[in-house]
Amino acid sequence: MRWISHIAIAGAITAVFNPLAVPAAVAGSTAPDWLEIVLRPFSKRKIQHRGFTHYLVYWIAAMLFAHFVWDWRGMLFWFAFGGFVHWFCDALTITGAPVSPWSTRKTQIFGGRLRTGSPAEYVIAFVIVFICGIVIYTKTRSDGYIPFFTNWPGLYQDGTIDAVEWRRERFSWF
Repeated sequence: MRWISHIAIAGAITAVFNPLAVPAAVAGSTAPDWLEIVLRPFSKRKIQHRGFTHYLVYWIAAMLFAHFVWDWRGMLFWFAFGGFVHWFCDALTITGAPVSPWSTRKTQIFGGRLRTGSPAEYVIAFVIVFICGIVIYTKTRSDGYIPFFTNWPGLYQDGTIDAVEWRRERFSWF
């Protein structure tokens, strides 16, 4: 899958559980690809795409480590979760994704019928983002708070903010 799909899916799923962790998940969702580029000058062997940075066991181990051993404000877990989402998205494609360093095979989920960059990829990403958007909308509090979308006119009418702050923020979407 393309980076935009990785980012959209990981960001949407993370926003359902922890909106503040979306940047960490987005960075993690692209990490398997940019780690290949960053580590290339330091490697003695040629680093191939969907190689060791894409191993599922590494991302699951990082999530378990972050959950049970040490995690700085939950960000390491969500970063590793983004890497897991990247692996899952790549496993949907024809090429597949590797599970562990002990196997040379690449796993394909649902038969690997998806081609990278095809319209089906964007449909899948849109459907996941749409479903997560519905979940976020239904999780709103009784006062109408939706993460990332502040109701500036409502805050002004309620007297929570003054006119100066309302004028400054009224066109801010996020």
